[in-house]
Order: sequence, then C-alpha cells, then structure tokens
Amino acid sequence: MSASNDVVMTATAFVDARRTASGLDDYPGTPPATLDQGYAIQAAALTRVSDAVAGWKVGRILPPLSDQYGCDRLSGPIFASTVAVVDDDATGLVFANGFGAVEAEYLFRIGAPPLPDKMQFTLEEAAAHIDAVHIGIEIASSPFKGINSLGPAVTISDFGNNNGLLVGPAVPNWGDGSYAHQPVRTLIDGAEVGTGTAAAFNNGAIGSVRFLLENLAARGITVQAGWWISTGAVTGVHPARPGQAVETDFGPLGTLSCRIAEQEPR
Repeated sequence: MSASNDVVMTATAFVDARRTASGLDDYPGTPPATLDQGYAIQAAALTRVSDAVAGWKVGRILPPLSDQYGCDRLSGPIFASTVAVVDDDATGLVFANGFGAVEAEYLFRIGAPPLPDKMQFTLEEAAAHIDAVHIGIEIASSPFKGINSLGPAVTISDFGNNNGLLVGPAVPNWGDGSYAHQPVRTLIDGAEVGTGTAAAFNNGAIGSVRFLLENLAARGITVQAGWWISTGAVTGVHPARPGQAVETDFGPLGTLSCRIAEQEPR
C-alpha cells in the first residue's frame, strides 16, 4: 500500500531539511498520533535517502507516555556516513537551527543475524546475536526544534532523532552483565549533567536489543551482520550546542569525548 500524500510530504520535508541543514520551527505536516504512523513516515523517508543504514538507535519511552502509547521503546536508523569509530576526541554534528543533544550509550554489534522469519525473541536469544559491546555517544539531533516535545511518535518520524554515532572502546566480558551496573557520567563543558546505569532500563540494554529485533521483524526489515544498536541513553538526553565539549565517563570501561559542531549541508 502506498504512503499517503501527507506522509510523503512530511517525510520529504524532513529529508530535505537534513540535506540542507535547515531548521524547522513547526512540524512539517500533521503530527503522527500513533507509533505506527510515526514509523510510516520514517519508512517513507528511508526510501528517499541514498546513504546506507549502519545500525539502529533505540530510545526509551518513559511513563506515563509508555502507558499511553503501549510501548517503552522506539527505534530509528543510523546512517553509515554518521558513524565514526574513535579512540580520542571526536566531533558530533547537530543541526544548529533545530534540536541537538548527546547521550551516553552502550553500543551492541550484530554478529550472526536472526532468521528472517523469526518474530519474537527471549533475552537470551537476542543476546546470542551480539558479538561485541562498546561504549559510545549517540548524537541526537533533528532539524525540527520540537522533536522531543511532541511525543514519541513525532520523534520516530524523523529517524528517531538520530544524527550520528561515536563508537568508543570495547567492553570486555560483556556477557557477564556487570557493565550494566557501572555508574556512567556525562559532562558538558566540565559540568556534570547526568548519571545513571544501564541496569535502570526495563530488561537492561539487552532488552533494547530484543525490542529492536522484534520491531524490525514486524516492519519487514532484515537485520544485517555488523549493524550497530545504540541501546538507549544511560544518563539522560542532554541538550548540546555547537562549540560545547562533551565527556562521557564509563569508569573502568573507559571515557569518550567529543566536541559539538554545526551540521553542514550534505
């Protein structure tokens, strides 16, 4: 079934705004009222982007919105041109006239993908498809200034509010689950802006992997080996603007820093 004219118009507006690095003061169309409507816009936008998908971000939907929408997570694509494996200071690009933020996250890499017809997973089955875990930073940014203020369906509609992934050091012995209890800190310009642990997630970070595998299966998207899964903000979503310095501290697991810069037209 073809997408409606309104869905296509909104998807095209988001893709054009991202390509030109333009800001959007208002939502470009009728805001989606359900998660399915948000994913329909996201799907239409994906057909208008030539960049390869290198992974997917998972964002948490917290109460009471999780009760309202019947789900506690959302997903959006991460494009290959926005993924960087870094050992030291890196650059995170945000839309200067839109919304920009940083998130300290655990990044899981797909090893052997699941069978195409598998629709549901236990936590153990989901974990079996992972071959590495790294610390990292998700750059959460959208041309639309209100991307995070109108609910999760709107966030989904613009690629889940993702504009990049910075991949840091690998987490050793991640299979024992101890990383989930490691306190994580995020600092911006030297000031602590958030702390947390992955153990606070419903079913932990592995729960985000399970959610994504089931979400993509339901949407008819075949999971690829090597894809990254950004599993959710451990310390929160922290607004950041060009020129600011960000440090994420995962204790003995390592640190990862970046400087925020303005996204230029692509």
